[in-house]
Amino acid sequence: MENEKYFSRWSSIFFWFIISAAFIGPGTVTTASSAGAKFGTGLLWALILSTIGTIILQEAAARLTIVSGQNLGQVIASRFRSGSIPWLVTGAIIFGCVAFQAGNIIGAISGIQLITDWPVWIMVFVVGIVAFLILWSGSMNRITAALGIIVAGMGLLFVWVAISALSGVTTWSGPIGVNNESLVTILGLIGTTIVPYNLFLASGISKGQSLKEMRFGIIGAVAIGGLISCAILLAGTSVEGEFSFMNLANAISEKSGSWAAIFFGFGLFAAGLSSSITAPLAAAITAQSVFGKEGDSINRFRYVWIGVLVVGVFLGLLDIKPIPAIIAAQAINGCLLPIVVCLLFLAVNDRKLLGNEINSLSLNILSFLIVILTVFLGLNGLWSAMNKVIPQIMSFSTKYTFIFVLETIIIIAMIFHWRRQSLQKHQ
Repeated sequence: MENEKYFSRWSSIFFWFIISAAFIGPGTVTTASSAGAKFGTGLLWALILSTIGTIILQEAAARLTIVSGQNLGQVIASRFRSGSIPWLVTGAIIFGCVAFQAGNIIGAISGIQLITDWPVWIMVFVVGIVAFLILWSGSMNRITAALGIIVAGMGLLFVWVAISALSGVTTWSGPIGVNNESLVTILGLIGTTIVPYNLFLASGISKGQSLKEMRFGIIGAVAIGGLISCAILLAGTSVEGEFSFMNLANAISEKSGSWAAIFFGFGLFAAGLSSSITAPLAAAITAQSVFGKEGDSINRFRYVWIGVLVVGVFLGLLDIKPIPAIIAAQAINGCLLPIVVCLLFLAVNDRKLLGNEINSLSLNILSFLIVILTVFLGLNGLWSAMNKVIPQIMSFSTKYTFIFVLETIIIIAMIFHWRRQSLQKHQ
């Protein structure tokens, strides 16, 4: 009996590796390793903070489904039946998944290009076919098993590379605070770890689990994912000068031998491949949960992930430079994240949905801090985009006033609208 309980807990971690596979993609490799190259070990705290925030949000999304019987997409569709919120969220999620998918495939290819000179089109089709075959199986157990193996291998590779990169290093840089130079990188580290479509993914696959099993699995899997991200950042400390995948591979190779660069290439490939599976899956789960109806055929679910995968393969064949594509995907993520997190925060505080399993006071305090942080992240990205379109539209001194005012309006408006829809639904 004790052995069965032990096995069940560890198999739950393996199941929830799907979340780690989703957020450790080429975007995480790019952002974390470039943070290490620029700031040394000074921003490890931001990754640790992001990992804690991810655990809190993923647990809330899964708990919503387990207790209420409705996943996050269904709750949003129910509360905003006559509004544009479901369309906005679903459209943004699918669009974001397409953008991420392009970055995932391109990033996976960038890893293989560090090792071999195979033609790009062959590598694109290999990644696309592998992702297609795993997703076509339709079995969540098979998908999570495949992703668990990929994530485990990727983790070992990146940890080994990090240890090699730090061999002989005796001094670590102290924590770097939030300033004009580090802010963008800090927000990037948070944005690449707390990913909006992962909340729909966690909510969509959690039905049938117990709360205790789910919590153990999510905490274990996401914590391991956070450690892998930290290892990637540590590996990036080897780079001197401008960051690129090739420069990082060369720096690791000079320090530890060519085998370390090969490990990094395979690790980057594994990150791209795992995320190439989870991005289409998350898009399909989101669309199905928001607009699906009882009795919908599996073909409709497949149409969405096939569409995302095909567009990603097409963009990969165009041989777009990987880092700009990845950064563009993260910009979309930053704009969508605050909306999804606000909606989740409201859902897990709705007693009609969760009864006694609503957020505790301590969880609410932590969750509200995450809401504020994610809204700030999204508005900071919006301000930066506006400033690029219309240079000097705002002085730096007015930037944070702009963000604070809009952040307050968004949070109050969403709480008010949720309460009004909830009252109308239960009258």
